[in-house]
Amino acid sequence: MTPTATRELLLSRIRDVADYPKPGVMFKDITPLLADPAAFTAMTGALAELSVRHGATKIVGLEARGFILAAPAAVRAGLGFVPVRKAGKLPGATLSQTYELEYGSAEIEVHAEDLRAGDRVMVIDDVLATGGTAGASLELIRRAGAEVAGVAVLMELGFLGGRIRLEPALRGAPLEALITI
Repeated sequence: MTPTATRELLLSRIRDVADYPKPGVMFKDITPLLADPAAFTAMTGALAELSVRHGATKIVGLEARGFILAAPAAVRAGLGFVPVRKAGKLPGATLSQTYELEYGSAEIEVHAEDLRAGDRVMVIDDVLATGGTAGASLELIRRAGAEVAGVAVLMELGFLGGRIRLEPALRGAPLEALITI
C-alpha cells in the first residue's frame, strides 16, 4: 500500500466527536481505526517501517493509547517494547520526568533498567498535540543513557504547534506523523 493510500485509509477510519471532552473541542476518535483489521494492520506496518528505517533497537509507547500503537509495531519490527507510564504505575526502580501542562504539571516514568547505553529508541504515540509528553519522554530516554531514534505519531494536530515546541528536545532526531490535521 502506498503512503498516500495508507494515509487515506487511516483518515477514513478516524471519527470526529464534537464537543468532547468539553464544548468547542473536536475529538479525533481512533477506536474505529483500531476496530478495522486492514486499517490497524496498515498503521502498525507504517509505524514498524519508520522504526526500522530510523535504526531503532527499542520502541517506547506513551501511556495510554501509545501502548496500543507501539506494542504491535514493536512486534512487527522485531524490537523490544518499553512502556512510559504516569508516575506511580510502575513497580521497582524508575526514572521520572516532570513536564508542564497548560494548567499545572504531570510526571511520567520508565523502568530504569529497560533503557541503556547503545539503545536507539523510537517514541510512538497516537497524537502529537502540544508536545509536552513527547518532550518529557525524550528527556527520560537520554537520562537512561539511550539515544533517540525519533518520534512517530499516528496523527499530528498541526494547529496546536507541538512540532515547533518539540523541535529543541528532538535535537535533530526525526518527527514523523502518518497524518497531519
